[in-house]
Amino acid sequence: MSETARSSLLIVRLGSLGDLVHTLPAVAALRAGFLNAGRSQDRPRLDWVVEEKWCPLVQMVPVVDRVIPLRRSLAGTLECVRELRRNRYACTVDFQGLYKSALLAWCSGAPRRIGFDRAIAREPGAARFYTEHAGPRGRHVTDLNAGLAICAGAGAPVPVRFPLCVPDEEMQKWEEKISVSGARTGYIVVSPGGGWKSKCWPVERYGELCREIWQRHGVQAVVNAGPGEEELAAAVTRASEPATPLSFSPSLPELCAILAKARTVIAADTGPLHLAAALGTRVVALFGPTDPLRNGPVYECSGRGTILRNVSQDANTYKRGADYSPAMLSLTVEQVIAAVEREMGIAP
Repeated sequence: MSETARSSLLIVRLGSLGDLVHTLPAVAALRAGFLNAGRSQDRPRLDWVVEEKWCPLVQMVPVVDRVIPLRRSLAGTLECVRELRRNRYACTVDFQGLYKSALLAWCSGAPRRIGFDRAIAREPGAARFYTEHAGPRGRHVTDLNAGLAICAGAGAPVPVRFPLCVPDEEMQKWEEKISVSGARTGYIVVSPGGGWKSKCWPVERYGELCREIWQRHGVQAVVNAGPGEEELAAAVTRASEPATPLSFSPSLPELCAILAKARTVIAADTGPLHLAAALGTRVVALFGPTDPLRNGPVYECSGRGTILRNVSQDANTYKRGADYSPAMLSLTVEQVIAAVEREMGIAP
């Protein structure tokens, strides 16, 4: 086995969008550290195994040499494991902390397997599959991920850097598409979806927000509809009349282009919010049952973005649910409009 193979490293972070984004600074730190040693032709390889639907995102991360898809089937899982074992990694870092991710790390055959200890792993039993463990380092998810990177050999402290490179063709196609719409004053993006309803904001309020921003400032809204969220986006559009927001169900590269060019992005604690912040776009983040000190949007440069939360930062309100939470319902349309105007640089 060559020196390159012996020092190659595997990242395990299978999903979801926001968590993938919050893993990027740690991955960048690994590449910037010991993985940059040596000549470019024989430098250690940095690979990433991820669920197949998120491959287009990780493919936009230039510090990653190879993206290995995990398909959701028995055959797909076995194929993935065979590929991991063929690559003979020296070290695997599991940023997910679940049984399925820990088992993939173990199945890779890497002699070093680094993951969270039982205190912070999402499934504590996953820790038994690691050879080395990282404990808490700070409160935010990016801080926890930084602890794993440092354990693997990255230098400390881990800087906040999001190595995302949106393809030029995607940016150009989006610019052409939005110019046809006549959005000459730019646009805002609203992303009404979410993993569960208790951390979402009502669609009627998103609609009112789109209408008021259009009537007051002539700024059009773009409604982002993730997979299965088309009816949700349609409800926002209906609630925004007489404004006429544009609605899209974009691919991941197209979503990056949409978010990167927006004046402001308004969303709850969801993947598009964190992706927008990583791309440097100003956000208005709507938080209720989740904790922004742990899950809030992160920028490479401070001083950007607004987090709105009407409950105490120390309140333990994290609860999955099928109804809007009181904390999210406490966020008023006028409160959000004021934040959007500040982020767009519009005087009240």
